[in-house]
Amino acid sequence: MRNGICVMPTGTNLPKGWSLVQLSQLMKFQNGLNSDKSAYGRGLRFANVLEVITHSHLFANMIPGRVITSVSETNRYLVQKGDLLFNRTSETQEEVGLASVYLDDEPILFGGFVLRGKPISDALDPVFAGYGLRSKIVREQIIAAGQGGIRANIGQQSLSKIKVALPGKLEQKAIAEALSDADALIEGLERLIAKKRLIKQGAMQELLNPERRRLPGFSDPWVKKVLPELAEIRSGGTPSTTNLELWDGNIAWCTPTDITALKSNRFLSQTSRHITELGLRKSAAELLPAGTIVMTSRATIGECAIAMTPMSTNQGFKNFIPRPGIDRDFLFYLLSAQKIGFIELCSGSTFLEIGMSQLRKYHVCVPSSTNEQIAIAGILNDMNSEIQALETRLEKARAIKEGMMQNLLTGRIRLV
Repeated sequence: MRNGICVMPTGTNLPKGWSLVQLSQLMKFQNGLNSDKSAYGRGLRFANVLEVITHSHLFANMIPGRVITSVSETNRYLVQKGDLLFNRTSETQEEVGLASVYLDDEPILFGGFVLRGKPISDALDPVFAGYGLRSKIVREQIIAAGQGGIRANIGQQSLSKIKVALPGKLEQKAIAEALSDADALIEGLERLIAKKRLIKQGAMQELLNPERRRLPGFSDPWVKKVLPELAEIRSGGTPSTTNLELWDGNIAWCTPTDITALKSNRFLSQTSRHITELGLRKSAAELLPAGTIVMTSRATIGECAIAMTPMSTNQGFKNFIPRPGIDRDFLFYLLSAQKIGFIELCSGSTFLEIGMSQLRKYHVCVPSSTNEQIAIAGILNDMNSEIQALETRLEKARAIKEGMMQNLLTGRIRLV
């Protein structure tokens, strides 16, 4: 209490009608099941760390793992509808102690790196719990209580002291319904994006194979070529990281992380790191012209993007500057479609990497007509644009839900 006003852990005044409750008053904690490795693979489903971290609201079909247990073990480690699960260990402090409420009727078990919170009070609505126990207020306390060096950990005693701000049951249900609606919109967009990606993948397989489909109006033959006939292939490099004069200049320097962050966007306009002119001269990095297709060639193979400005890359790339008569966008899709073939070239290696000599011998079929290349790329570009628009809607929906959680779970906005 401060001047007669109840204050939440983060210093925010508790809304009227809400109460600050320790988790020990709401649930009883227990550590999970550890079995011999021979017991896994069949039997009852069991929730482990990944499922708990990934899902705030957990259902049986989200749990792939199974384990065989004795009757006594089953009774001891049973998870029932309305029980709370927390991951007691994680790779990062930010992910330790995430809460997940189990909402299915199928009985499941919980693994050794998970804590179960068995409700001992009806003060907490189960669906609300999945949101409320991931609120900023609760997460700040759990992260602060997490222990560990290499891995973060939290135990029963620490979790039992965590405080949650609880509205009345009627308001809990109203908040849960509003956030569930937001989740339903997000899940619907995720399913639609996954469907559109599959359709696009199928279209690429059809359109980039002349034996499967030709666009109306085109009959010129496709020709077999090696990649150097389609593009000038260049590699990348990394300046010495100990020489500060080589870094933080005005030359964009691309790493695989820059590519994977693009999602369905095929254009790369900026990079997270930059090098200087001296760094370019004193390394194997090369300045690539705008329009170059940069492709990851080490560990993650075959992820492509189109450089929209002059840039360089690190050594984990092979970069393609289209030759005259080869449409840039068509080459982007053609290279993207070779991912499995490129990975197969690396099979047998401990560390996946595709080299320049392998790429120089790699054959593909391309339309001899540039107009057909442009037409194929146009269809795939339209599909890509549709997916990007959906991804933008998804990002906005997630941001809206995050804002709703901040407002509804702190009482800034009241629904009843």
